[in-house]
Amino acid sequence: MGTILGCIADDFTGATDLAALLARSGLPVTLRIGVPATDQDQTEAATFEVIALKTRTSPVADAVGQARQALAWLRHAGAARFFWKYCSTFDSTAEGNIGPVAEMLMSELCVAQTIYCPAFPENGRSIFMGHVLVGQELLSESPMKDHPLTPMRDSSLIRLLAPQVKGKVGLANRHTVLQGPEALKERLRSLAEEAVRHVVVDAVCDEDLRTIAAATADMSLVTGGSAVAGQLPRYYVEQGLVAAPAARRASTKVNGGQVVLSGSCSAMTRSQVAYYLGQCASLRLDLVALAERGVGPAREWLQRQPSDVPKLIYATAEPQDVRQAQERLGLEKASTVVETALANLAREAFGLGIRRFVAAGGETSGAITQALGVTRLEIGPEIAAGVPWIFAKVKGERVALALKSGNFGGETFFEDAFKLLEAA
Repeated sequence: MGTILGCIADDFTGATDLAALLARSGLPVTLRIGVPATDQDQTEAATFEVIALKTRTSPVADAVGQARQALAWLRHAGAARFFWKYCSTFDSTAEGNIGPVAEMLMSELCVAQTIYCPAFPENGRSIFMGHVLVGQELLSESPMKDHPLTPMRDSSLIRLLAPQVKGKVGLANRHTVLQGPEALKERLRSLAEEAVRHVVVDAVCDEDLRTIAAATADMSLVTGGSAVAGQLPRYYVEQGLVAAPAARRASTKVNGGQVVLSGSCSAMTRSQVAYYLGQCASLRLDLVALAERGVGPAREWLQRQPSDVPKLIYATAEPQDVRQAQERLGLEKASTVVETALANLAREAFGLGIRRFVAAGGETSGAITQALGVTRLEIGPEIAAGVPWIFAKVKGERVALALKSGNFGGETFFEDAFKLLEAA
């Protein structure tokens, strides 16, 4: 039947998160890194196609341009429904890029209205009265307020989205969602009559997500986090757009050493690094030293490690340490130094026979995946909610990657990831 849903994600970890939740349906999912070449055979397109961009912190024009190219490829692959995926904590700036990309997609698809629902209750992200909560904390009071690239100092999606878009922004709150799909559809129609083009929708549990998916399954464009997208496949099956899936199990066998490359400074990643330090050979990357001396010393350290020893290389640090480095180097250079170093170390690790990689952080994951030359990925088992093992060929060799968003997973995530791979 070809591609049913075409998805565009603004970073690589978000794309794997989305692909993992769609893959729970048992239907075919393909994850592509970057916009595929225009001459790539689109007859091989899967039921669900996910294109991973690296545009979360790009200039608005660049983000919009890349998303437009992704849309064109997906339409040519046969998709008629589309999903614009961004972080469950709405990581963005006053300029974008969430709103500008959404409005471009609406214009290209001739869509008068779409919804915004970044909720992911399974991972403690909920939307109530238009406000994002991380666990029991407002987004603005959570560790995300100190994010080094996109500090989130407001919890209101209405206030966050309004400066990013030209159209009116409204809310379908949980009182409406609790009344079911028809009530939500009616609320959307009512807002459309008031020329409200951008509608934030509350969700605090999976039942809310099912209601939202039922109400929006016919929409040409839905935007939000992966959790609401993960509810859509059942409705496509019910509508006869795709046949119910047959049971299948992908091979997870990958030989070779292992390494964790961590650039995220989120609170959860800091806990994960602290836990894993006692179980591996480790090297901390100092941003200022990297800027001054380059990646050579880290590469030499990696070369000295036995191939069968678990390894951790990390730039993960406390917020105050990150701020000091940013003040000394500048925000852009501090970020680039880390991404470039970890990308070079990923290539070095592959050359040394390492075939199992865990990357922590969206920017880190993008840099590493691009460094390895990965363009198409097979979705494997989930390590934690929204974080699967994914598999690819690099220079003819099978490689396993886990691309972890900074705040996803539990404290033992790194250990759990490799245990799952070894148990298969």
